[in-house]
Amino acid sequence: MSPTPDSNDCAILLVDHGSRRTEANALVEEVAAAVRRSHPDWHVAFAHLELAPPDVPTGLDACVATGAKTVVVHPYFLGPGRHSRDDLPALLADARARHPGVEFVLSEPLGPHPKLTEVVLDRIAACLPR
Repeated sequence: MSPTPDSNDCAILLVDHGSRRTEANALVEEVAAAVRRSHPDWHVAFAHLELAPPDVPTGLDACVATGAKTVVVHPYFLGPGRHSRDDLPALLADARARHPGVEFVLSEPLGPHPKLTEVVLDRIAACLPR
């Protein structure tokens, strides 16, 4: 049976781009905290691809240090660009070499999910005159 996020064998790593602005970097940390609150049994960490710590290799290593045998990496990006199609797979290949026996899985980015459409409509509605 494959590990699930509810088992001690699995960890989740949310990855955003990273920014020079502290408040921008805090967003992925807030999302990770919200995911943890929704699923307190999950080990959820975050990392930034560029510009701010923790970087992705540090985040991956930290997930493995929890005893995870599977690490699910979620690119917290809107679309499937260079970072989610090239950079993250290369970083996961490096992690596989450092941690034989650990499975590293990359999820799809956020994309055109219907719930994101709801968020866009909410943001637009907040700007319209009442």
